[in-house]
Amino acid sequence: MAVDIQDLFNNQLPAAIAKQPDKAAEIGHVFQMNIGGDAGGKWTINTTKNGGPSCVAGEIATAECTIDIAADDFQKLVENPQANGMQLFFAGKLKVKGNQMLAMKLQKLFDLAK
Repeated sequence: MAVDIQDLFNNQLPAAIAKQPDKAAEIGHVFQMNIGGDAGGKWTINTTKNGGPSCVAGEIATAECTIDIAADDFQKLVENPQANGMQLFFAGKLKVKGNQMLAMKLQKLFDLAK
């Protein structure tokens, strides 16, 4: 089932963070999510207690982990994060800048929005 990327980052994820801020703050890092294509966009996800937790449209230069991915590939990632995440990463379709280990922590955050 395809996910509405705009709705996920503009509505679902911010609502989940607002509902469970302590759970989101357990992650404790700042992420930049850049999703290419017409269905994509750029969002800053702050899971720290300093200015967060929040998910807002826009970019931040001080993200600890920046993820670049095309909208079609993001759909594959949502369908099967474990299997498709590694495949996309090694195929160069999922680009991670900064602390790559933090990218794995994002799944915990996306689980809150389910």
